[in-house]
Amino acid sequence: MRTISHFINGQHSSRPGAVTSPVYDPNTGRVQAQLELGDAAIIGEAVAIAKSAQPAWAAITPQQRARVMFKFKVLIEEHMQELARLMSSEHGKLLDDSLGELQRGLDVVDFVCGVPHLQKGEFTRGAGPGTNVYSIHEPLGVVAGITPYNFPAMIPLWMLAPAIAVGNAFILKPPSRTPSVTVRLAELALEAGVPAGILNVVHGGKEVGEAITGHPDIKAVSFVGSTAVAKSVYARGAATGQRMQCMGGAKNHGVVLPDADLDQVVADVLAGAFGSAGQRCMAMPVIVPVGQKTAEALRERLLREIPKLKIGGASDPGAQMGPVVTAEHKSKIESYIQMAVDEGADVVIDGRGRSLPGHEEGFFLWPTLIDHATSSMKSYQEEIFGPVLQIVRAETFEEALSYPSDHHQGNAVSIFTRNGDAAERFVGKVAVGMVGVNVPMPVPVSYHSFGGWKDSAFGDLNQYGEDSIRFFTRTKLVTQRWPRGGPGVD
Repeated sequence: MRTISHFINGQHSSRPGAVTSPVYDPNTGRVQAQLELGDAAIIGEAVAIAKSAQPAWAAITPQQRARVMFKFKVLIEEHMQELARLMSSEHGKLLDDSLGELQRGLDVVDFVCGVPHLQKGEFTRGAGPGTNVYSIHEPLGVVAGITPYNFPAMIPLWMLAPAIAVGNAFILKPPSRTPSVTVRLAELALEAGVPAGILNVVHGGKEVGEAITGHPDIKAVSFVGSTAVAKSVYARGAATGQRMQCMGGAKNHGVVLPDADLDQVVADVLAGAFGSAGQRCMAMPVIVPVGQKTAEALRERLLREIPKLKIGGASDPGAQMGPVVTAEHKSKIESYIQMAVDEGADVVIDGRGRSLPGHEEGFFLWPTLIDHATSSMKSYQEEIFGPVLQIVRAETFEEALSYPSDHHQGNAVSIFTRNGDAAERFVGKVAVGMVGVNVPMPVPVSYHSFGGWKDSAFGDLNQYGEDSIRFFTRTKLVTQRWPRGGPGVD
């Protein structure tokens, strides 16, 4: 059976007698590899290597680093199908979803190819008599990223591309459930010209995560995961002086006004709620129709269209939704469905208790539709992270606005309407970090930035875009004045 090892100092690093963890194929339910798990000592080794390699990488010109990043982008494009298959075999998402994820990661690599412009400072001539002031954006040194299982290529690229482009060395702890594509990306980075020791991949669980947060030579940590863990990681790192950027969970809402094109809304909601089996931080697990007439019309269409979704393996032709990542996660989602029943919600389509012919041992769960959910229900308050769509009915625009605004997670929200005034009022008043208007998943383009509010984000800078350049650099301000006159001048 294949063993997945660490990638340190430009080579695979296997440790005799290492503790291992199984990596499953969600499509079949079978173990396909064993993952070597590291410990604090391996993190210490990787950090020492990164710290030694980083000064030379930072010393080359931004143009040279940009050329390496461009070569990295080209290599990813050349290996898209291979990378997508690796992802789909460990996550279960459809091949098209994996290809789409890679493209969103590539967009950030594209962006950082402009690092000579992005990293340049500012200059003021004549700030005082004979005085000039200028700024320098310097790399931090060794930085780290801790990434989630649901986007094993995109989110690492969101972190490592800007971090490395500005001159840092990077330690990456990928998810234990979906590690292979991250290791392959590290191999491609080395092939592109990223020096050995600049990008190191260390696998592991809580011990490795805790060794990263608080390590005196790791100057910044970017994290994506659940709210509870994000909050804990942020507190641990910030207490020791690390710069922290921790993205947590999400409960994204879609508000549907009476004038919306309901056929288009349903198409958007199906993609938003059930794409990647709902295992996305930008999924839309809650819709809020305004008015009972809107709610009934929307429910009728969903009851008609959801059963038409084709469930299949990651490579099955025509499949529209694949399995969830593990048997444990499937059970967790099912427990939330039962919780909704116990809380008094109406489960109108129940996705439990079915299996896919030919994939009977796979981790498949059919789409579930829950109506009459309320804001007091725990199943509404918590992130389910699966193919479960909840309808929360509102009587007025203001009531609908209150649901995403009052929720403790404030990652993303969308409004569906033909009314520009209503949309503008919504955008201006809703207390959420990313807002869509007639867009089911309002993921900003790579030259803006990504981040939610409230319990969806901890730290003051977002991911990718110019925020990522600021996060992975520190600013030095220089004020200089030279004596007036002198030989050859007077």
